[in-house]
Amino acid sequence: MALYNKFGSILKQSISSNGGLNGQSSMLNAIRCMSSKLFVGGLSYGTDDHSLREAFASFGDVVDARVITDRDSGRSRGFGFVNFSSDESASSALSAMDGQQLGGRNIRVSFAQERAPRSNFGAPGGYNNGGGNDGGY
Repeated sequence: MALYNKFGSILKQSISSNGGLNGQSSMLNAIRCMSSKLFVGGLSYGTDDHSLREAFASFGDVVDARVITDRDSGRSRGFGFVNFSSDESASSALSAMDGQQLGGRNIRVSFAQERAPRSNFGAPGGYNNGGGNDGGY
């Protein structure tokens, strides 16, 4: 419930400061302001969960830091996510770390966006969910 109240107050502030809702951009900015999860791209293959956490710990309480790895090889895919306990910590980390070097590479930091739901995940077969007579000649 507190999340909805916070969302409502941020949305009201955004609307009142713009004199009305100017399209979707104002709404997206209001939603983006409450995100405490950051996407970190451009990581070196030597960066692990611990070093990612250490790099962002000076900006606030890091709840979780995870480097995404390939499920077959176990090697880093070059990106990860950092979750903060507060939106303010995430915002300051984004401002300070975007474009900075970590592990010898310039990293890109942005607010993480929810992944779109995957349709047919786990369904049998490839095309047409396992075949069938779905038309043709």
